[in-house]
Amino acid sequence: MDELDKKIISELKNNSKISMKHLGAKVNLTGQAATNRVKKLEDDNVITGYTIALNQEALDCKVHVFINIYTHKISHNSYLDFIQEESIFVMNNYKVIGDPCYLLECRFPNNDYLNAFLARLNKHANYNVLMAI
Repeated sequence: MDELDKKIISELKNNSKISMKHLGAKVNLTGQAATNRVKKLEDDNVITGYTIALNQEALDCKVHVFINIYTHKISHNSYLDFIQEESIFVMNNYKVIGDPCYLLECRFPNNDYLNAFLARLNKHANYNVLMAI
């Protein structure tokens, strides 16, 4: 991977919906050359997918919390499956070294949604909550 690939990745991180023609213009390539570079990055597993970023405020999710997660079992599959199911509220799920097993960052419309989420979460893990102000 060279500096040009890094520029391409940077542009795609900013806007993964950019046209290849526009991407090429930003990195001084033709649209076809940009397409070929992106395809190679995908084939080499450097780019593994494209996602969206959600504006949590626009979704009316004003309650911002960090949750330290302590799993019940050695296998974390139950917790990880739960996080996938609840992905609308989950911004980040970090596996960490230290006292908790994970640090979960979430946003909710209000405390009622947070409390309901915590009740469901408690079936899979223990937790403590830090609320951003």
